[in-house]
Amino acid sequence: MTIADRWLLPDGMDEVLPPQAARMEELRRALLDLYYRWGYDQVMPPPVEFLDSLLTGTGTDLDLQTFKLTDQLTGRMMGVSADVTPQVARMDAHSLRRQGPVRLCYCTNVLRAKADQHQGGRSPVQVGVELFGHAGQEADLEILRLALSSLAVAGAGEIHLALGHIGIYRSLVQAAELDATQERALYEALDLKSPGELAARVSECVADPTLAEMFLALSELHGGDEVLEAARGAFAEAPAAVNAALDQLLALSAGVRAEYPEVELYFDLAELRGYQYHTGMMFAAYVPGYGQALAKGGRYDDTGRAFGRARPATGFSMDLKLLASLALSAPACDGIWVAAEVAEQQAARVAALRDAGERVVVALPGQRTGPEAHRCDRQLTGSGDDWQVSPLG
Repeated sequence: MTIADRWLLPDGMDEVLPPQAARMEELRRALLDLYYRWGYDQVMPPPVEFLDSLLTGTGTDLDLQTFKLTDQLTGRMMGVSADVTPQVARMDAHSLRRQGPVRLCYCTNVLRAKADQHQGGRSPVQVGVELFGHAGQEADLEILRLALSSLAVAGAGEIHLALGHIGIYRSLVQAAELDATQERALYEALDLKSPGELAARVSECVADPTLAEMFLALSELHGGDEVLEAARGAFAEAPAAVNAALDQLLALSAGVRAEYPEVELYFDLAELRGYQYHTGMMFAAYVPGYGQALAKGGRYDDTGRAFGRARPATGFSMDLKLLASLALSAPACDGIWVAAEVAEQQAARVAALRDAGERVVVALPGQRTGPEAHRCDRQLTGSGDDWQVSPLG
């Protein structure tokens, strides 16, 4: 290994340097304060858990994203957290066991085995909220509003909100009585956004011509408000659960518009990302210039069933690193510069300034950099008993 190679980071891993680190910390605090004001309590999940609890009910996607290792104490397989949501669901179901709605929030590092166009890097700082114990659309609307408020706090503009509902596809699959292989084939065809591939899979898997037309219609149902109107016609003979899902999307979109009229709404009834664990409404929020969603979430009821307590659940998550890039700002130049010899004489004054919340930089003997390089715009000067903080120069 050459000296140059020693500085290389693994693909998808990154380090956070000043001033971005300061921006992230500022934003982290602002978001957690926002969630506190909405009634959410902060939790801190462990970085590693046993696989049989970490991956419960999450499907294969998260399994592929999870780094695995052997616990040297027990010999059991463990996984490094790649998504905080299942861990928080475990906390609600097993550790807290509170009655009624429970609101939890978090901000923590996660690690993923690979990066993709939807997830971003392999070492995001995941921040988000989860609302347990309420199955109504009021909880979903609260989550949507809080996600949009979070993006506003981060400085996002021109937000585009994509709404979908996994219940539509699930209801059609159930009505068509598809087996697991057929269901997977249709899912993959819809995920590819290929009309030809979808038509071929529908022809192979769906015998009922009416249901076949409904599956084909799914790939076309994306766009503005006209999508919900078109869906009413396309699913006129669908199971009642399909129209109930459309009713919910209509109500949620009205609720979002009432409070965030500037947000551009978009509907995509064939969006199945997270299909293996989502159970209802799903959403993703985008802004121009970013190829991936800044916030994504939805309903994922009954994740706590494996822990002995099935609960309704809805929530969203974001990557703090990505959010912090929305509003880049130069670091504040607000420090107080103290020469090395002055610091020796005025140690008590330096301590008092720091206790008062000031940034105080004490020069080290022989250093060549000056106050500007250390973000200082003032200095401690004086003589005898008269020492004052004054502007540089």
